[in-house]
Amino acid sequence: MEAQALYNAAPVATVPRGQNQALVEVEQQRAMAEVQSAMVIAKRFPRNQIEALDRVITACQRPALAEQALYSYSRGGSDITGPSIRMAEAIAQAWGNLQFGIKELEQRGKESTVMAYAWDVENNVKQEKTFQVKHERHTKKGKYALEDPRDIYEMVANNGARRLRACILGVIPGDVIDAAVNQCEETLKAKADTSPEAMKKLVDAFEKFKVTKTQIEKRIQRRLDTITPAQVVNLRKIYNSLKDGMSSPADWFETEEVQKESDKKGAEGLKEKLKEKKEHRNVGLFTCPNSGEQINAGKCEGCDSRDGCPAWEDKQ
Repeated sequence: MEAQALYNAAPVATVPRGQNQALVEVEQQRAMAEVQSAMVIAKRFPRNQIEALDRVITACQRPALAEQALYSYSRGGSDITGPSIRMAEAIAQAWGNLQFGIKELEQRGKESTVMAYAWDVENNVKQEKTFQVKHERHTKKGKYALEDPRDIYEMVANNGARRLRACILGVIPGDVIDAAVNQCEETLKAKADTSPEAMKKLVDAFEKFKVTKTQIEKRIQRRLDTITPAQVVNLRKIYNSLKDGMSSPADWFETEEVQKESDKKGAEGLKEKLKEKKEHRNVGLFTCPNSGEQINAGKCEGCDSRDGCPAWEDKQ
């Protein structure tokens, strides 16, 4: 009876032991098979480096890419130019047999652990960078925590893009990078648009970073309607640097507060110079006891009353 009762009891839902481990093993096997197949295909269809370089150069001849391809930042008093993340991605796609990307490995507390990687499958050369991104944004008024998932995603993506760029450039030959940079600069110079419409778009683009037309003109030391193609190219590099987070507006443009302070110091400096000039003129002057005028010692030379004069004796 007891056995029959146990037999007739309702079944209890249970999770098969080791199910999670089995899922992990399946995922590992799938990843290994994907890696092996990628390497086999890369060996079977190796890249032709001459054709790959031609594809890179052709891509850099596109004005739309060239405008976003280069950035600039200041270091040690000089401007340094380099390829942006958009250019790095274009080179990687044209080079072929290359896998790259950004992975968020873990999100715990108020920070994310992220990995950026670039892997040349054909040569089995890999660059990998693992870093932490705190869920907080820094402003001039201080820092505040990010709560919106979209803000967190954008923060992770922005920080990951810079590491991804470094990883891609680490597996691509340096001479290929240099050739791409030179081609982009030639494309920009040939296609630099200095028309009023283009300048308006440029000013509107910089307004996103609270940079005004006056600040831009002070940077290039001329009015926008007289700008040169080379200066347009340089401003585009600065804009890409601001957009990629490589620099801040204060690194390139004089803020209005600094300008006002500079003007204030200039006015105060002029007053100081006038004061110093006046004081310089008054050096050696003293009051004459007889006339009450401000005179110098030179006028005492012909004075008949200088002997016994206390002012004259003080100057001796």
